[in-house]
Amino acid sequence: MSDTFSSSSVVPDLSGGKPWTSDAPVRSTQVALPPGMVHFGIGQPDFNLLPLDLMRRAAEHRLAQGNPYLLNYGAEQGDGYFRQALASFLAARYRQAVDAERLLVTGGASQALDLICTLFARNGDVIFAEEPSYFLALRIFADHGLRVVSLPTDDEGLVIDALEEALTQHQPAFLYTIPTFQNPTGVTLPESRRARLAELSRRHNLLVVADEVYHLLDYGAALPAPLALYADDANILSLGSFSKILAPGLRLGWIHGTPALVEKIALCGLTDSGGSLNHFTSGLVRSLLELDLLGPYVEGLKTVYARRAQALSAALRRELPEASFDDARGGFFLWLTLPEGVDTPDLLDMAQRYQVGFQPGVSFSSQGGMRRAMRLCFAFHDIPALELGVQRLRQALDDYLGNR
Repeated sequence: MSDTFSSSSVVPDLSGGKPWTSDAPVRSTQVALPPGMVHFGIGQPDFNLLPLDLMRRAAEHRLAQGNPYLLNYGAEQGDGYFRQALASFLAARYRQAVDAERLLVTGGASQALDLICTLFARNGDVIFAEEPSYFLALRIFADHGLRVVSLPTDDEGLVIDALEEALTQHQPAFLYTIPTFQNPTGVTLPESRRARLAELSRRHNLLVVADEVYHLLDYGAALPAPLALYADDANILSLGSFSKILAPGLRLGWIHGTPALVEKIALCGLTDSGGSLNHFTSGLVRSLLELDLLGPYVEGLKTVYARRAQALSAALRRELPEASFDDARGGFFLWLTLPEGVDTPDLLDMAQRYQVGFQPGVSFSSQGGMRRAMRLCFAFHDIPALELGVQRLRQALDDYLGNR
């Protein structure tokens, strides 16, 4: 079956038959690949899946209302009508009521995490993070001068016994966790561990920052409730984002937490000065939600990404049988481990000669480990490119092993 939406879908083919390259005279996007390069390290949606038509319709609908409030400073917590629409959208997918007063609008999950570091931690504080963890979150923690104490993970995510032991030795400003389709490993924390994590949060007054940006991108997997729904009686701030389910350029996301935690963020100096963190864009996305356009779009994305994940897994088993990995059940990534003796940072140097790239595992380690691992993204490239990339990775690995 096709790796892109059908022509009758809400998402058009935006490529015009031309590859996206770095040849443009002025760079306007974060990604600028040389022609022919396949880069598994890019953790972003395919440009050809981005919903220009949907956003055009949303803008026309919202601007036709003739409401000048859209262009003014927004309410600090975020526009109430947008938060109500978002709460309804989330409730239908969480299968549990979501209170709009527990939601705060952000400029994406990255801004939310940076703001939490500003408000809930100070330079030199200890925080807990999983090992491995999202490499750019580790960058944000470093920007704030925070000291990361890493906690082990297994095939079910964060090891709660290790967290409990660490709490006897440290008083962290917060714990950062990615409970669903973890970046980079793709594992999901089961319900029993989520319940224990919430209990530890209550008992130790531990702030849990749950990065749940992939929770709505499941590929048929039965999921436990998001940690956002444990926030009623635990110190949990859940981060959500439209970057993975709509478009990253919108820079729009949300924080879900208790009224007291949300209020602390809503009343900070940043929002007092500038109002809502993304008022205009939230108005456009409000139209998508109210017109019931976002749900079908997300379902279409899930179909495309599931096919790409399956194709990548099949290509890896065919070309790299010595590698170990688990099939993706959601999210954007596969976490690949190569045999002893392979150092993926060195392999990356070789791979780039074959026009293929990836994220080496050491990027995701606060301890400098994970050197045999790599993260591969299946969201950015179509199936033919994914298969070609794996063939090139095989060639690069053979060259690397032959020159050790």
